[in-house]
Amino acid sequence: MRELVGTCKCCNKEIYCLDGFFNGIHTDDKKIYCFECYETAKKKEENPKS
Repeated sequence: MRELVGTCKCCNKEIYCLDGFFNGIHTDDKKIYCFECYETAKKKEENPKS
């Protein structure tokens, strides 16, 4: 089963729930990110000068 949950806050990619598993990242501040954008944002937080 595939159900649309929302879109990525950064790239607007559609994010789905696939067979009961959320295929993205839901942050504490209730934002949804695809895996790629979340990893990029996380790296920027860890290394703000790069």
